[in-house]
Amino acid sequence: MSVSPMLRLAHALPPEHRDRLLRVAREVDLPPGLRLFEEGARADRFWVVRNGRVALDLHVPGRRAPVIETLGTDDLVGWSWLYEPYVWQLGAETVTRVAAHEFDAVAVRRMCEEDAEFGRAVGHWVGRVVSQRLNAARARLVDLYGRSPGGGA
Repeated sequence: MSVSPMLRLAHALPPEHRDRLLRVAREVDLPPGLRLFEEGARADRFWVVRNGRVALDLHVPGRRAPVIETLGTDDLVGWSWLYEPYVWQLGAETVTRVAAHEFDAVAVRRMCEEDAEFGRAVGHWVGRVVSQRLNAARARLVDLYGRSPGGGA
């Protein structure tokens, strides 16, 4: 499932909010195969991919974690940092070398609290990402596990 262009940072936030957010970013270069986070761990940062690919996966008891979605340029990696209890709902791993903007979640949440307009814009962007990710997870899990052995759904 591809990510809607409207969910990508370049289109998701008004330019002044996007620029403000990027001013607090730290540029990082991540090797392939790096676990960015594990489902259930504390969500204290997030990334926007500049180049490369990141796979999101979901723990399924007794099975290998299926990849739910693969993210690329300008995509948000991580949304759990914005919503209490600030615990990752998925896992993530770099598929290729990734250049990304990395953000401190506490600092960005503080920015959102201090500027209501900025906070609404970020919350709306992240909320749309959450909705899209939920739909991607549902579709992927139905593809993987929704069919009975007899061929019926």
